[in-house]
Amino acid sequence: MPSATANYRTLLRTSGAAAFFLPAAVGRLGIAMTGIGLVWLVHARTGSYAAAGLVTGGFAVADAVAGPQLGRLTDRFGQARVLPCALAAHAGAVALLLAGAVPDLVAGVLVGATLPQLSALSAARWSALLSGERAASLPTAFALEALANGVSYLAGPALVSVLGAAGHPGTGVLLAAALVVGGGLALAAQRRTMPPLTGRAERRHAGRALLRSAFLRQVALGLALGVFFGAMQVSVAAYAVGRGTPDAAALLYLAANCTNLVGGWAYGAWCHGGSPRRRQATAAACLTLASLPLTFLDAPLAVGATLALTGLAVPVLLILTSVLTDASVPRAVLTQAFTWGNSASAAGSAGAAAVAGRVVDAGGAHGGFGVAAGAAAVMTVLALGGLRGASPAVPPKSSATAEPPAVPNPPTTNPPATDRPPRRNPV
Repeated sequence: MPSATANYRTLLRTSGAAAFFLPAAVGRLGIAMTGIGLVWLVHARTGSYAAAGLVTGGFAVADAVAGPQLGRLTDRFGQARVLPCALAAHAGAVALLLAGAVPDLVAGVLVGATLPQLSALSAARWSALLSGERAASLPTAFALEALANGVSYLAGPALVSVLGAAGHPGTGVLLAAALVVGGGLALAAQRRTMPPLTGRAERRHAGRALLRSAFLRQVALGLALGVFFGAMQVSVAAYAVGRGTPDAAALLYLAANCTNLVGGWAYGAWCHGGSPRRRQATAAACLTLASLPLTFLDAPLAVGATLALTGLAVPVLLILTSVLTDASVPRAVLTQAFTWGNSASAAGSAGAAAVAGRVVDAGGAHGGFGVAAGAAAVMTVLALGGLRGASPAVPPKSSATAEPPAVPNPPTTNPPATDRPPRRNPV
């Protein structure tokens, strides 16, 4: 697909794009390393996986709770002011953890609460950069974001595990923090591509969009997708252990992760037409159909092939959720909206791991796969609900600095386009 690769090259050649995307990708690699780095470090100190799990759980909950608040502050004060403060606090929290100056659980919570939301910051920059006539490239940009996340969560945990297994768990945590802080500072230095700030009155009005069904539906989809991830992680491990081949779990994960990258790359490279809502409903239905056989299949080859099929649909859902989140809220609360989606997914994954674990204990791995299939079915219902009353396509977000189109006899009661984001069609 030469043209497909050209689409990504063209996107990164957009003025200022590579300068913010690459530092954000470096920082996300560090974020992907942080959670598993905590597991290795706390286990090395205490010899207890229960203690390591407790600290990592505190880290995840703090990240999910504090993320939207950091997003809200960023929308209000801008990335250049909020991000360096968050990075300094994060570096301090990691220093407390490594020095053992406070209990590990407290340090883990502080590390999670100060973790910068680099994915949301990068997505908000893409939305500002690709506005107006360039909005058709936004799905490709979000596909690039999904690819960066996928690569990070493939390489990051593996790198930390290598360091931990070699007896250097502290080095893994330190390296993760260095990548987060270094990438984040480089991102904050790119002021030219930062989303423009909005006035207080506009932010107050825009905040109501976070309570509308169009946005809440995308948050609920993110939550269900997190449940799918969490249930799959537990179920794949249980399936491999139950067959007496625990090493096979890594191969099964690899099958899904590789097709995940391929699916995201291919979707972002294709031309995008039609309704994102319909594409989202189709992707959710395909994920449901691909997941159902896992509730009864037992042959390793068949299970691996089916997991690979689910991996094709997942990145498409991630990309379209970002596209529809961008379309459902004004720019004044966009960073906060993206972080709410990330937090919902993280919360769903954490909760599903516990629920699926109980189901697996009671009914085996097939029961855990049933939880994942149920989450996919919920996503399908939510996506289909978004089709009611929806327009054929989501209108692009106009640039804050672009000239408004000429309109004959414009109504005098409406504010100019440069003062207020255009209204969205209801999702």
